[in-house]
Amino acid sequence: PPGKPTLYGSVTRRGLSSEGIPDIAASEGFLVQEVTKKSILISCPHENVSTKFLAPYTTFSRIHQKSITCLDISSGGGLGVSTSTDGTMKIWQAANGEIRVRASGFDVLHNLPVCDWCHWEQWLGALGSAWEMRCFFCVSEHGLCFHAGILDTAIVERGRNVVSCSRDGTARLWDCGKSACLGVIADCGSPVNGIAVGTADDSLNLGTPENPPSEREIGTEGKILLLAREDKKLQGVGLQSRQPVFLFVGSDAFNCCTFLSSTYILAGTQDGNIYQLDVRNTSAPIQVIHRSGAPVLSLLPYRDGFIASQGDGTCFILQQDLDYVLDLTEADCDPVYKVASWEKEIYTCCRDGIVRRYQLSDL
Repeated sequence: PPGKPTLYGSVTRRGLSSEGIPDIAASEGFLVQEVTKKSILISCPHENVSTKFLAPYTTFSRIHQKSITCLDISSGGGLGVSTSTDGTMKIWQAANGEIRVRASGFDVLHNLPVCDWCHWEQWLGALGSAWEMRCFFCVSEHGLCFHAGILDTAIVERGRNVVSCSRDGTARLWDCGKSACLGVIADCGSPVNGIAVGTADDSLNLGTPENPPSEREIGTEGKILLLAREDKKLQGVGLQSRQPVFLFVGSDAFNCCTFLSSTYILAGTQDGNIYQLDVRNTSAPIQVIHRSGAPVLSLLPYRDGFIASQGDGTCFILQQDLDYVLDLTEADCDPVYKVASWEKEIYTCCRDGIVRRYQLSDL
């Protein structure tokens, strides 16, 4: 707990039952409450906290040959797509990792939500060219390569418009159908590492556009764009108005951000802080969660909480009750770059080149 000395303990496996379930004992001050073949629940009664450590249900080690920088799961849960520093993008069966489509010849596809396109399963046969149009045109229009260009993208409603952010400090709105830039949403003067688009709370003043929106601009009204900036600032901008809504200064560079609801947002920093903010009043965070000093690399809303991954291999699920944490294990010390979920399944990608699939019972 914050402000208190760290409590250390150990667990020891004393044997296996006839069903293959390990017999585990904890040192003084800790209690092993539940053990299965895939999980261990350990509590510290004195502090009234507990953590369940969950092992992967399946691991896919042959999808890519090098680090996997990003992945996502289709809306139906049947397909996954991932990109790697081996220069490939691959689409695979989420159940078994069998590769369906392979695209190669890229430099490094870093941090792009590569399959966050609505209903993209329907376009599997044409995905290669469709993906190139929808993503690489952002790079060419910025005039930058992947190594110094696009850092994140976000979909607006059904995907006719996309927002990108870049090392040049800009966030831009794109018309996918015409591969054209519809305008600069924000120019921050500092690299923008991550973005998120969400519906704004009704009480929030998003400002008024200085010019009428293009007829090609679809679904931007009532939306707010979050910008996780390198200069330690988290910014909110009206997506249609292009007007600033709030500016929050954190402890270090912001790497990622997401919406928990129309009111509450999360943002993670390079020094391991996760800020929860109310967009209606960002003068002070609701809470700051800090589990380690490693960079927070991804945040994903999940049920009534969220999933976070960090640069030291930590990946955990935190519900509203902060006294209970679910740790997704096995990445060890390799950074977990991205997390995706579908119903009770969670997928992670890691520097070690392995996709891990976790199955969750009721939390």
